[in-house]
Amino acid sequence: MASKPSAIRGARIVGERFLRSQQRANPEGRMSLIDHLRELRNRVVKIAVAVLVGAGVSWAFYTHIWNFIQRPYCHAVTFCKTNVPGHSLVLNGVMDGFYLHIKVSVIAGVVLTSPIWLYQLWAFVAPGLYSREKRWTYAFLGTAVPLFGLGCFFAFTAMSRGLDFFIGMSQGFTNLYTADTYIGYWIAMIVGFGLCFEVPLFLVILNLARVVTHERFKKWRRLIIFLVFVFAGIASPSPDPLTMLLLGGVVVVLVEAAEIFIYLNDRRWARNHPDLYAGLDDDELSPIDDPEPIDADSNI
Repeated sequence: MASKPSAIRGARIVGERFLRSQQRANPEGRMSLIDHLRELRNRVVKIAVAVLVGAGVSWAFYTHIWNFIQRPYCHAVTFCKTNVPGHSLVLNGVMDGFYLHIKVSVIAGVVLTSPIWLYQLWAFVAPGLYSREKRWTYAFLGTAVPLFGLGCFFAFTAMSRGLDFFIGMSQGFTNLYTADTYIGYWIAMIVGFGLCFEVPLFLVILNLARVVTHERFKKWRRLIIFLVFVFAGIASPSPDPLTMLLLGGVVVVLVEAAEIFIYLNDRRWARNHPDLYAGLDDDELSPIDDPEPIDADSNI
């Protein structure tokens, strides 16, 4: 009777042989469409389970989470007090309290489990990338996540100003805002500010793809700054000018930082490609060699 270590060693050898045979049969690791769909299904199931577990944990801390979400509203109305008109959010339906618990728990669950579902998305995409593309993806994620978090921070800071504007527009009336409406406003502010803070990263990506150069950026600077404020006004659901100026001003500072990166990257590109497009202006097309004339008697 074979000993247990010998059996384990034999199973390991058989497994290595099987993997080598699979690599020889499919050296590039290609997958069929059905295999891709099956892999996507497994990743989605894992993400859904993780979010549900995170929502279940968040349900236990619902009071603390809701107090944090409600803080900008309490700041806008000076103080929050239950059952005081104008100083508390209201619920209209019998089931609204239950639905509010679900929404808050799911939102917190998505934030809490973000490392898990981000990894699952990365694990699905990464096998099809080359090593250089993976490095750029790491840099992209390492920059996009902090920028989005910075946008969320500014959104939370500016949210009470937007609420002050809306409440000031209804002077002489009793304001009874529903919790569901407030949650929608809160999410819109967070997502709008977060996406707006990704604009500088988008410009950097265009520069790395050689779509936007520093010469073009200098020509378009005024238009870009104008479009940043337009996008800030669209992304922010609060129409008050202070919120738009706060968002647009911070994003313009980040755009100027992106311009510095674009300038340095263009200099590095010029050093590494000294003869590329030599003698051409920034907007000039490279010449195309004239085609050789076709002999009328030749066979095509």
